[in-house]
Amino acid sequence: MTISDEISIIANKLANEGKVPSVALIKSQLNQAVPLPKIISALKNWHHEPKFIQAQHQEITTKISTEAKPNNTEISLLIANALAPLQRDITELKQQLKQLLGQQKNS
Repeated sequence: MTISDEISIIANKLANEGKVPSVALIKSQLNQAVPLPKIISALKNWHHEPKFIQAQHQEITTKISTEAKPNNTEISLLIANALAPLQRDITELKQQLKQLLGQQKNS
């Protein structure tokens, strides 16, 4: 999405809310810093298109809902694989601690 598209979407959103799009309102809602002349230029060329923002919203919703989501079994397997080396390390550390405590008692 271009900066001009983002400015148009914000302007449409504001207009849909019954607000008059202004440079200050648009600048406050931009995701990145944009020079004022660029905002002014885009705002001069902007025409209210109420459905433009809805199309973007629907596209984002569709994209999010179609992304692959791991199921519980996959998540459990990933967790188990991540924990296995840690559990081995803990067991090894416990054994070393017992040995050190045994050596300390014998000394």
